[in-house]
Amino acid sequence: MMDNKPFETPVVVELGHVGKYRHIRSTQEAAECLMTVWPLNRGPRHRDALDTCLKVLEGYRSTAEARRALIEAARESEVLVPDDRLPAERLPDDRLH
Repeated sequence: MMDNKPFETPVVVELGHVGKYRHIRSTQEAAECLMTVWPLNRGPRHRDALDTCLKVLEGYRSTAEARRALIEAARESEVLVPDDRLPAERLPDDRLH
C-alpha cells in the first residue's frame, strides 16, 4: 500500500457550498481532491499543486512542498479557509502523531 504522505497540519478548504469545510490531511487526499472535486475556476497554481502532490507520492518532493502548493492553489481558487474562519468547536489538534 502506498504511503499517503500525511501533512503536519491539515489544510482546510470550502468546497461545494458555504460552510462545507474539508480538512485535507495528506498528499494523497490533496491529489484526489485536486483531481475530482476542485472548483472549475482553476489556474496555474492548481496544475502546480497537482504536479507537486504526484511528485511527493513518487518520493521526489517533500510533504511540506505539497502542502504549500495546495494552499497556493486554494488561495487562487478562493476556497482556502483561514483558521480564524473556522468555528471554535472545529479546531481540534488535527496533527498526526
